[in-house]
Amino acid sequence: MGKLNWQNIELAIETGERVIALAPVIISASRATDIPAFYSDWFVERWKLGYFIWRNPFNGKCLYVSLKRARAVVFWTKNPEPIFKHLDFLNNEIRNYYFHFTLNNYEGVIEPHVPDLLQRIDSFIELSEKIGKERVIWRFDPLLLTNEIDVSELLNRIEYIGDRLCNHTTKLIFSFVDLLCYKRVVARLKRLGLDAKEFDTTSMQAFAEGLSRLNIKWGLTLASCAERIDLSHYGIVHNRCIDDHLLIKLYPEDTELMTFLGVNSSRYDLFENQRDDAKLKSLKDRGQREACGCIMSKDIGVYNSCRFGCGYCYARRG
Repeated sequence: MGKLNWQNIELAIETGERVIALAPVIISASRATDIPAFYSDWFVERWKLGYFIWRNPFNGKCLYVSLKRARAVVFWTKNPEPIFKHLDFLNNEIRNYYFHFTLNNYEGVIEPHVPDLLQRIDSFIELSEKIGKERVIWRFDPLLLTNEIDVSELLNRIEYIGDRLCNHTTKLIFSFVDLLCYKRVVARLKRLGLDAKEFDTTSMQAFAEGLSRLNIKWGLTLASCAERIDLSHYGIVHNRCIDDHLLIKLYPEDTELMTFLGVNSSRYDLFENQRDDAKLKSLKDRGQREACGCIMSKDIGVYNSCRFGCGYCYARRG
């Protein structure tokens, strides 16, 4: 089996015109912007209409995205509070969803417009209590080294948050900031008075060792996002943020989703060696970095539309 592609279908839009639309099974909402924080009303209204219009950030062309075959949504956010009022809708109309909640401790010039740290911790706990801790994944992302923040300080900040969240999630994901590929991030941080440094192998291992020690009291799954370095010695796995394993664990009753993910029999047929190897390879998202473990999804976000203004953001210009 070759690379798996989303199907195209004919879609009737609001004007009555019929267009060709992409029909993905998994929606990412969104790596490019914070839809739960700023566009939750828009998301719900578009879901009711049955399609999104996505603009390609590189060539400006618009693409219609039909929800006819959509079976799951992965949300990404730093503040889910605005979407709380829509949870009944999500539970009734989408059902199969989970959240990546990026909860860093960089208040000030690095994250100038995020809510207060304690407010975000409270929001995390509230969301976890509403939908279940396996469906709210904690991200401390990205990890930054600056003239003010070293590995020890990073670990102190993570410990403060982890002590408060450890009973309200099952996983912590992190990544090391990528400065070599995103020179504009380096320039932006310098304008903020921060001399950002690239992690080297020694600092990565020092961080991993410290995090592993902290996790003795937390008992979380620790995972790195799109990192080549092998940190398994410290109990850290390579993550897949759009995660077929998690979807299988959470939603085995959805036969259409299970078929797409290569689960062919009962709800207990969850192990990778019981799934078709060619299908598993075809599920990988080829649009992400090589070290990314995500399976394919269609992101519906737009660059330069997040209002948090974080200094390290890869998805904003300037």
